[in-house]
Amino acid sequence: MARAWHLKSRPSGMPTNDNFEFKETNLPTLGDGHIRVRNLWLSVDPYMRGRMNDVKSYVPPFQVGEPLEGGAIGEVVESQAEGFAPGDLVLHMAGWRDEAVVPARGVNKLPSLGVEPQKFLGVLGVTGATAYFGLLDVASAKEGDIVFVSAAAGAVGSVVVQLARAKRMTVIGSAGGEDKCAFVGSLGADRVIDYRAGPLLKSLAAAAPEGIDVYFDNVGGDHLDAAFALARNNARFAICGMIAGYNDPNPASFRFIMRIIAARIRLKGFIVFDFQSRMDEFYREMGQLVASGAVKAQETVVDGLENAPEAFLGLFKGENTGKMLVRL
Repeated sequence: MARAWHLKSRPSGMPTNDNFEFKETNLPTLGDGHIRVRNLWLSVDPYMRGRMNDVKSYVPPFQVGEPLEGGAIGEVVESQAEGFAPGDLVLHMAGWRDEAVVPARGVNKLPSLGVEPQKFLGVLGVTGATAYFGLLDVASAKEGDIVFVSAAAGAVGSVVVQLARAKRMTVIGSAGGEDKCAFVGSLGADRVIDYRAGPLLKSLAAAAPEGIDVYFDNVGGDHLDAAFALARNNARFAICGMIAGYNDPNPASFRFIMRIIAARIRLKGFIVFDFQSRMDEFYREMGQLVASGAVKAQETVVDGLENAPEAFLGLFKGENTGKMLVRL
């Protein structure tokens, strides 16, 4: 019998272990066009917090009493779908469990890029694609730009830092604490801000005396406000996430938001699935950068399906460096 984490109740503010329930679950009969997958790696991501709320968004909310969902890498153990055979490694969205029966139309075989399979949940998966398309398309970042990246030690932010350096941009990264700041520096950031060490706006002004051309936002709150304050004319902001507000019922206000007008700031939110038709391009370009060593994958691995909620909650406590993964 399969085991899966279910949403037991909807959280108010920061989720707790009480919002999750670990239960055995019966798998459906394998019908035509379906495969049975044994999961090897699970992804936990900040966006999942939004799905715990009963609100309309770009993905449906998790349902109370039902298994949670998320990116996973698994091995096909049984198939009733053309093109899939036992032993195939696949990427799918039936995470938070050890086994699943899923329709093959929502499953992708892993490309043959000669890398470890979990990389397709990180630097060569949604995480890397978010960084790639967010920086180069949404923010139209180019050689010579001054780029500010919040949560630069996180899964997406750490890839953005490396991509920007590979494309000959000046990179300023923000992270919390000496160890994470040292990590961001090791990725090639030109300057690193410890947001815990003092007023963020003052630190960013010292790191970017000429201002910034691009802001890649993973945090929102005071990071976004500081970026408004120091944006150069025609700056471009890619709004990927706002983790500072995910568990806060009183979102931050912005002192410098009116600079959008005077500095002609272009601010655009995006979802990586907007670029699904261009994943071949992403695999080709990012695959080369990973193979050359220009972009490296940093992972924080938590072992055991039973520890998946702890891994997820750790995202909001700053416990991950790079991509947070659960290894089964």
